[in-house]
Amino acid sequence: MTAREIRLAARPKGWPTLETFEHTTVELPPLADGHVLVRNRCMSVDPYMRGRMNDVKSYVPPFQVGRVLDGGAIGEVIESASPLLQPGDIVLSMRGWRDLFVAPAAELPKVDASVQPLSLYLGALGMPGLTAWVGLRLAELKAGDRVFVSGAAGAVGSIAGQIAKSRGCFVVGSAGTDEKVHVLTAALGFDRAFNYKAGGIRERLAEAAPDGLDVYFDNVGGDHLEAALACMRERGRIAACGAISRYNDEAPAPGPRNMFLFVTRRLTMRGFIVSDHAGERGAFLAEVAPFVRSGQVQARETVVDGLEHAPQAFLDMLAGANIGKMIVRLS
Repeated sequence: MTAREIRLAARPKGWPTLETFEHTTVELPPLADGHVLVRNRCMSVDPYMRGRMNDVKSYVPPFQVGRVLDGGAIGEVIESASPLLQPGDIVLSMRGWRDLFVAPAAELPKVDASVQPLSLYLGALGMPGLTAWVGLRLAELKAGDRVFVSGAAGAVGSIAGQIAKSRGCFVVGSAGTDEKVHVLTAALGFDRAFNYKAGGIRERLAEAAPDGLDVYFDNVGGDHLEAALACMRERGRIAACGAISRYNDEAPAPGPRNMFLFVTRRLTMRGFIVSDHAGERGAFLAEVAPFVRSGQVQARETVVDGLEHAPQAFLDMLAGANIGKMIVRLS
């Protein structure tokens, strides 16, 4: 049996292109004892994957040129040579960017197939949702806080803002289009939102949060971080989740020019990697899963069909074309 997969063809300099990726077909190994054959139903494309395309040491190993990419995926067991999994079981893996694979059953956690859509395990109930929840916990979020979420229409930001609203906070979000701004306020419950491409970020944030900010959930870095620092109240807290505005830079950009505010306003900023908090998944699901089921937290998705379109979906996600989680549906 053969499988289709997508490999890293070359390390990008600056923005990736379709030439960064290579489509190929491979022979699958025979099904050994304890292994299963899985057909992926859907896969995730995420901002952190851009960092893995660089040949630098980081918190995850870099992708290798000429080797298949990987990432979160939900699949269905087609054949099994293990008592742990049966055909029809739905499993979570890090073997995205391919349509079929063979792997040890012990490495593939089974998930509840009644959860629909299954892509929730890659979004609101998966890594992005946990990232949002952990970041707010590290920022010591409490009722009444005034919160700013950058990249608020993305997979992590949209959940972070909704969790903060569910805990009784005033929430402001930034996004890159007027359509996304409308979704944030009209559908996701943000108190205010603004299009950061429509004017000075610092001025627009100050207008949206005239009483200042207690918490900033930073997905963007750069000018967003500088603007947030200017609006922070004394003893404000910042959760540093990502800096997508800098991921494709070929040279380091200057840092915020107002870092002295950390001293004068007694601010705290804490970076985190969600994989360090895998043990908190149970507590996260206990709080957030009921909100998702009831609709109090909406799990927005942008869905692209076909493995062959995964590279374009990844490029579109980096450019901000998605609302909520970017999902590639394979079957």
